[in-house]
This record gives sequence, C-alpha cells and structure tokens, in this order.
Amino acid sequence: MKKIIWFLAVIGSSLSMSAQNSTAYWQQKVDYKIEIDMDVESWQYKGKQRLTYTNNSPDTLYKVFYHLYFNAFQPGSEMDVRSRTVLDPDPRVGDRISKLSPSEIGYIKPNVLTQDGQNVKYEVVGTVLEVLLPIPILPGASTLFDMEWDAQVPVQIRRSGRNNREGVALSMAQWFPKLAEYDFQGWHADPYIYREFYGVWGDYDVQISIDKSYVVGGTGYLQGEPVSRRGKKTWRFVAPNVHDFTWAADPDYIHDTYPGPNGVELNFYYKNDPEIIDNWKRLQPQTAEVMAYFNKHIGNYPYKQYSVIQAGDGGMEYGMCTFITGTRKYGSLLGVTVHELAHSWFHFLLANNEGKHPWMDEGFAEYIGELALDAVTGKVRENPFSGQYRGYRMLAGSGAEEPQTTHADRFHSNRASGLAAYHKGGVFVAQLGYVMGQENLQETIKRYFKEWAFKHPTPNDFIRVAEKVSGLELDWYLMDWTQTTKTIDYSISNVSAGDSAIISLERIGAMAMPIDLLVSYADGTEELFYIPLQMMRGEKPDEGAKRTVVKDWAWASPVYDLQVPVGKKVKRVEIDPSGLMADINEDNNIYSVDL
Repeated sequence: MKKIIWFLAVIGSSLSMSAQNSTAYWQQKVDYKIEIDMDVESWQYKGKQRLTYTNNSPDTLYKVFYHLYFNAFQPGSEMDVRSRTVLDPDPRVGDRISKLSPSEIGYIKPNVLTQDGQNVKYEVVGTVLEVLLPIPILPGASTLFDMEWDAQVPVQIRRSGRNNREGVALSMAQWFPKLAEYDFQGWHADPYIYREFYGVWGDYDVQISIDKSYVVGGTGYLQGEPVSRRGKKTWRFVAPNVHDFTWAADPDYIHDTYPGPNGVELNFYYKNDPEIIDNWKRLQPQTAEVMAYFNKHIGNYPYKQYSVIQAGDGGMEYGMCTFITGTRKYGSLLGVTVHELAHSWFHFLLANNEGKHPWMDEGFAEYIGELALDAVTGKVRENPFSGQYRGYRMLAGSGAEEPQTTHADRFHSNRASGLAAYHKGGVFVAQLGYVMGQENLQETIKRYFKEWAFKHPTPNDFIRVAEKVSGLELDWYLMDWTQTTKTIDYSISNVSAGDSAIISLERIGAMAMPIDLLVSYADGTEELFYIPLQMMRGEKPDEGAKRTVVKDWAWASPVYDLQVPVGKKVKRVEIDPSGLMADINEDNNIYSVDL
C-alpha cells in the first residue's frame, strides 16, 4: 500500500511540474559568431559560423533544424512551384525562379557541421537542414555548433538577392544558416515558401569581408573602421539581443546619419541618383519624428541605431533596419518608411510568429503607422483607418475570406492573405478601441510592449493584457474576429411612432458587438445610448461623452428593443456614429422617421 501511495505521489508531482512548465513562459537563446568572405565577381561567398545554443525549454532536444533560405531561389523549389500555381501570383516573383540559370540561383551548402566537436548527421531538404544530434541537449544545457558553408547570392527575386531593379548590388536578408525556433508548440522548421519569419533571440557578432569599394549597412553596431586587406575591407558588426541579422552593400551608396530621439543614430543608405536624393534628405527629419511618436505611444526603441536602406523589392523589416525601394514619390517613400519602422516594435521587439499570426505584426503596424502619419504630416482625418475598413469589407464580401488563423503560406490567394493580415489586422486594433475605449486601447498597447518586448507573444497574450487593463472579458472578440469569418451586421428594423417610441434593432451578422446608438429627436436634441454586450461582463468607459447606459444585449438574442424617454419624438437613429465598428452593411445603420 505504501508503494502505491509513493507511486501516486510521484506521478502527481510529475504532472504538477509538467503543468507548471506548460504554462510558465520560456524561450530559447542562440548566439552567433559569423565570418563570410564575399566575391562580388561570382556573387559567391564562404561562411564560417559558431553557434551557441541554450535550451531553456523543459524538453530534451534530440534534433535541431536550420533554415537555408537562399535555397528557395532555385527552379523547382517550393517557392517556385507555389509562385507559379497560386491563384494570383505576385508579379515580383511569378515564374522568374523557374528561369534562373545555375549562375543566377541562390544556395547555401553546408560542408562541415559539428556539435561540441563531434560530426553530426544532417540532410538538406529544400530550405531546411535537418540535423540529428549525437549529443541530446538537456533542459538548461548549452551546446556549440560549428558550421562551414558555401553560398551563392541569387538574382534578386523576393526581398533578398543581388542587383535589384533599382541597381542595388547586394540585399542580404535570410543569407546565413539560421537555427529554427523551438517554443511551447515545438519546432517551427517551416520551409521558405513565400512569406515571413520567426527566429530565436540572441547576440550576433558578424564579420563581412567584401570588395573595398562597397559601403555596408544593416543590423548591429559597426565596430571601428573596416579593416583593409588585399583589395577587401572587413566590416564587423555586433548586435545584442536580436532575432535576425541583415545587411546590404553597394559601391554607390550615399550614407547619411541623422540624430534620432533618445540618442539613437538614424542611418540612411541610398543610391547616388540625382532623382531621389532630395526625397531621401527630406525623409530624415520626419523619420526621427515618427520614431519619437512610436516611443511615446508604444515604448522606447531600445537600440542605439536604426538604418533605412534602399534595397530589396518593396519594404521589409529586419533587426535595427529596413529594406525599402527608394525610387518613389515622397509620400510613398515616407509611408513605406513609417510602416516598416513600426515593425521595429511589431514584430521585431514584440516577436510574434509571423507565419502563424501575420495579422499581429501587419495589423498593428498599419494601425500605429496611420496615426503616426497624421501626427507628422499634420493631417486631420476623421477616420485614419478608413482604408483598412474598406479593404476588410471588400474581403468579407468577396466569398474568399479565410480565418486569420490560416498559416500565411497557406491562404488560397495572395489577395486574401494580404487583406486578412494588413486590412483585417488593422481593423482588429482600431475596432478594439471602439469595444474597450480609446484610452484603454492606448494603455493596452503600452503595457503589451512593457510586458512582452524581447519575447514571443501570441494573440492570447495581447488580449489578456487588454482584459487586465480594461477589466472586460474580451476572449469572444479575439476568437470571433481572428478564428472565424463571422461578420458584424446590425440593423435598425423599425422605430415606432408616438410619445414613447420603441427602437427595434436586429443582429443579422453572427458576430456580436456592444452598440453605440445615437438618437436625434424632433426638438433638436440628441442622446447617445450605450448597449453593453452581455458577455463582455462590463462597459467601456464613457471617456467624457454623455451617454445613457441601458440593459445588456445577450449574444443569443437576435433582436433588441430600446424604449426612448416619454415625450421624445425620434427623428433619426444611427448605429455607431464613430464608424469604428466594422459593420459589413452600413446601409441599414441609419433610420430616419418621417414626422
């Protein structure tokens, strides 16, 4: 009997520890020391990498995975096939990969890989290196991986590569063997098919040897002046606590610096092209203003440099820098810079898994970017997010919408993916201000940054912060908006005449919301009614607006009757005068009474 009791006690203790480990936050750590030697004639380079990996998980790891992103730029790769078979191919890619010659493709070919000095077995599977470990990595343990590899920079197709359409020589994103992330959901060894990234936090020490005529900029802090030897310069950068390292190089770069807020140095790298120089000079002080806006409304940018680099194929965020195309009208140049700079918070510092939740970084960047644009340009827009609302309504009415929980690579079309991430994602944030109040939303964003910067937050982590700030129950909002394609559609079905009018409302859509209802009376007065949503278990603050709070509306009830004060004749009724509720049919949101 004692043995049975002892056994049950051990099992109970084990289960308790397991439950605790499954709920306590942890994240892995990886530190890189990388040296590469670039040949700008052949566009090939040799690399050496020492990687210190610390397993902070509760699990013993018997294998690891590396991303070999450049392998995507080869005929027959998953990126190639997907780009040619998706419903609406991205014109930047199309069938270009399928036509690359051997000297134009990209590749990363590991030659040597050891773990703590022992050779390891590995297999290259497309853009993923599968590694079987001779030495399992125990919880709390660290191990050293040493790798040597050969690589070729592809012709610029998507984000990275050589000789982009604006003549930039090297856009070096996703250029090194990068360890995949392991988190509470396990390994994320996703192939590089199309979209975005997820990486392990750590420190980088990178040395780049390249032709002496080239100017190099990117992630990290340059360590002294580049060292010249045999026609090349070696640039050394150190980047603490980042989850990626990116750089660009060109012999014709102009490199300007501009003082940013809190002692941050802003760097600008752009081609020496007379047609764009004025715009790039004009961009610099406004970039500083935008960073100051984000510091105030999200939280302070924690690094001491940020670089805006003419490179890549559009706009893409990286650690301490962004790649943007630079031959643009000024409004477009400023707009893309604002959006990509916003990504330094969402998702670089708040490093959500972009593959699983692309709407978190794109939607948040859209939201805060629109506000920042208004602030630095002096615009006064009644609804800065009207473009996001139009895009979302277009998606909702297209018949092609998929839940935002769909993996970024697996949307049936690029259009559906983009609208879900950028537009529906932006509406998620703006509409949350309608649900919980604008002051609560602003406080939520700041607290979210304070609690989750330098970590890997999930959608639930954000909504829990919102609940703590507001005191409201908001899981219904996260679930219905992101995990389903349910829509919001409320209507005013009738207003009865007489001295004690009744306003009849109907919920047509499957997604419920609290309702702001503005009633205009025949005597020229107005009254704002607030109908709480029962499952919110509370009301948003009035924030100084005089309103009448009435009884809750339960989700299961499709209709709701509101009796106006005796003696008041209703002239007009409007659902959501703010326009921040994403009702898909606004035509039935206003009701006028013939008096």
